[in-house]
Amino acid sequence: MSNTLDILDCKGARVGEYVIPEGVIELEKGEQAVHDAVVAYLAGLRAGTACTKTRGEVSGGGAKPFRQKGTGRARSGSSRSPVWVGGGTIFGPRPRSFAKKVNKKVLQLALKRALSERIVEGDVVVVDAVALPDHKTKNVVAILKNLNLADSTVMMSLPSLEDQAAVVCATGNLSNLVLRKAENVNVYELLRFGKLLFTKDALDAFIQRLA
Repeated sequence: MSNTLDILDCKGARVGEYVIPEGVIELEKGEQAVHDAVVAYLAGLRAGTACTKTRGEVSGGGAKPFRQKGTGRARSGSSRSPVWVGGGTIFGPRPRSFAKKVNKKVLQLALKRALSERIVEGDVVVVDAVALPDHKTKNVVAILKNLNLADSTVMMSLPSLEDQAAVVCATGNLSNLVLRKAENVNVYELLRFGKLLFTKDALDAFIQRLA
């Protein structure tokens, strides 16, 4: 496998070559790490706010429904018992966190493996920079067409978003493109999108996370 990627400009012309540092490509191991990282990421997105009321939280039920003896029925002390209609719920969901811990080295391995697979598949595109004359969406659409990415779902990664107001504004209306800082790119997003578009500086910053 080649350890180089073409660097393109916004018109799709080749302007250089990006050499992937040694040790970044990892295809021999890491499948389980990728699985664990994706499961942890999706689990972390869960709100965990589902909640049911126990018999102590359901309103009412203060008085004994009927006398203890002589009715022929089973004794009962509250109409909010879980066996009564309108009563509390036993073993129901309660607010909780679904977060899962992934060790730093496991996450690092997962990022390497996911990136390596996308590089092998030819789904990583590197541009020298993304410079827009204004904040209009048509400028980004033109860039995607020049790079043959118009028909794909794309994750565009930049080294920083604070000084890229025009790009942030211009990409906001594109349903097939998501903008991410290089330091926030995760394993799930490396696998989710059809194409990964990095600026050269963004790929540098992302690879630094793998060192």
